[in-house]
Amino acid sequence: MGAIGAQTVNTTARVAALRELMSQKEHNLDVFVVPSEDQHSSEYLAECDARRAFISGFNGSAGCAIITRKEALLNWTLMKQGLPDVPTWQEYLSQRLEKSSRIGIDPTVISALDAKTIEESLGPQGSTLVPLNKNIVDEVWGTARPKRPHSKVFVLDTKYSGVAAKDKIAALRETLTEKKVAGMVISMLDEVAWLFNLRGSDIEFNPVFFAYALVTHRDAILYVDDSQISDAVRRHLEDGVTIKPYDAVWQDLKHHRQSLGSTEQDPFLLGNKTSLAISNALGGEKVMVTRSPVADAKSIKNVTELEGFRQCHIRDGVALARYFAWLEEEIGKGSTISESEAATKLEEYRTQLPLFKGLSFTTISSTGPNGAIIHYSPDPINSSIIRKDQIYLCDSGAQFWDGTTDVTRTWHFGTPTAQERRAFTRVLQGHIAIDTAVFPQGTSGYILDSFARRALWQDGLDYRHGTGHGVGHFLNVHEGPQGIGTRIAYNETHLKAGMVVSNEPGYYADGKFGIRIENIVLVRPVDTPNNFGGQGYLGFDHVTMCPIHKKLVDLDLLTRDERHWLNEYHVEVRGKVAPLLQDDERALKWLERETQPL
Repeated sequence: MGAIGAQTVNTTARVAALRELMSQKEHNLDVFVVPSEDQHSSEYLAECDARRAFISGFNGSAGCAIITRKEALLNWTLMKQGLPDVPTWQEYLSQRLEKSSRIGIDPTVISALDAKTIEESLGPQGSTLVPLNKNIVDEVWGTARPKRPHSKVFVLDTKYSGVAAKDKIAALRETLTEKKVAGMVISMLDEVAWLFNLRGSDIEFNPVFFAYALVTHRDAILYVDDSQISDAVRRHLEDGVTIKPYDAVWQDLKHHRQSLGSTEQDPFLLGNKTSLAISNALGGEKVMVTRSPVADAKSIKNVTELEGFRQCHIRDGVALARYFAWLEEEIGKGSTISESEAATKLEEYRTQLPLFKGLSFTTISSTGPNGAIIHYSPDPINSSIIRKDQIYLCDSGAQFWDGTTDVTRTWHFGTPTAQERRAFTRVLQGHIAIDTAVFPQGTSGYILDSFARRALWQDGLDYRHGTGHGVGHFLNVHEGPQGIGTRIAYNETHLKAGMVVSNEPGYYADGKFGIRIENIVLVRPVDTPNNFGGQGYLGFDHVTMCPIHKKLVDLDLLTRDERHWLNEYHVEVRGKVAPLLQDDERALKWLERETQPL
């Protein structure tokens, strides 16, 4: 997703101050690494944790700054990962630095697993990874660094969550018994929120709050700032959960470290994104690092959560119909509408929906060549005007009490070119291929990814992003471990009934236009005529309810089955959304027109 408002920042003085700290005797560092993540490995950051952006001036959604005594790699020397002959930042440390380098890192912002891999790769070079007690970027930032948010935490009722927190904790304890571990430290914010049926707003777009959790066979402890906890939350947690201050986790981990010194004591379980600092606090030796069982449990939605996804997407479809009907009318009248103004209007329509709690990410409202920038988002002050003769791509989403939405539609308010229509249709064919896929249990999203690209490949086209990501339930719009894409990590997680993923193939013609069609789909069991090996088969149910722009479809490319799919999808959209648009004649007429059969 995009970042708001790019701007140029002169970081010369900041880097000079950082190098001064690196050279001090207490540190004596040749290199300092500034990853994107915070201490909870969050994708989105609170302002106080945007250290890479502060020191480098680069506010993109991903990246890592490496500062040596002599040079800084990022905006200073921009190295675009994924391109030929460009190393990852981890490879750079072992392949491009001088031997016997001392490489500083804040151990709270790098996972124990990554740190181990890096240390092993540095061995032959004689270099070492040096964990610091304090992040020296924070020292450079000083009093200008924003304060950590302390928003009020609130309870997610079981009418939305479907399962009580005590039952989730009990299930986790069963897992601890199965894995023969003494307990688990939970550091991912969405996992903490999910486990205790709590939500917050410490990080924009993500209904989470800063906290850690520690669950053993006897105790369940939530580490969170006391000022964020209301009496209602205390009552909610009084059944077996202890609340302690946020920073108290470190002292408690040291206490458990002493007990782990016994050879008879079972190890502690850590998720594979848990920080090196937590691992070190437990001694580093008697810890078991694996994919988080909380993440696995959270990824499989219960019947209440799945129904919530269906309902919130129908309501979201109302806002989308009202928005596109309004935008089409304004563009048709010759009104001057900027990308940012359009995004604001869409948010206005969403705020009027029942159970709305906020956006799920910055809206990508992009016209013409801006649509070819995959993670683009308009500058609120200076964004392009939406033009009738250009493709318009809008990727947006919302948070509701009963679910999270994420939808992309590509539109043209004038007459599209043959190239645009052909590319759009190839993307649509890939979208339909995923939506209609039937596959045996045990299949991963890594295997399914080529389904979405086959039609594009026929024209020598492709796209440089994943086909689908997991989606949280009134949680982070990007959720692991499930997904559909070419990342080999997706092959480690089989798609399972109850998982929720996006279906979003695309195509981007640099400097011209961008195309993406995105629906959210639920993984479900499928009845098949046969059941080879007794393994069972799965498929998808789409829940996004918004028309797909027929003007951009090249009918000559579609098969009979693909035409049938599009017509049936539009019948479903009209049937579910139209009853909620009876008080908006413009939007209702637009919906009825856009859902007519091909």
